Amino acid sequence: MSLLKLRKFAQVTLPVDLRKKFNLTEGDLLEAEAVKNGILLKPVTVVEREKAWKQVFKSMENVKDRKPKPKQRAKEQEAEIAKMVKSFRKHHA
Repeated sequence: MSLLKLRKFAQVTLPVDLRKKFNLTEGDLLEAEAVKNGILLKPVTVVEREKAWKQVFKSMENVKDRKPKPKQRAKEQEAEIAKMVKSFRKHHA
């Protein structure tokens, strides 16, 4: 167990073994959460919004539509759907 000392301006210093174990360096962000028995500190990563969106769009380029191509054209599909709706309404009116 590592002990921390609360310093001026409510600052704490994490012991070296914890910083090394979690690969933490100056300027890294930690999320603090109140839990049943104390305070939980979790390392977090913040990504710039533009950079995140670029990554999303880059990933989307690799997505392929694998559903089968319809054998009917759109107008034929709409006509068939309309026929099915009409039949349903006739039997459930």
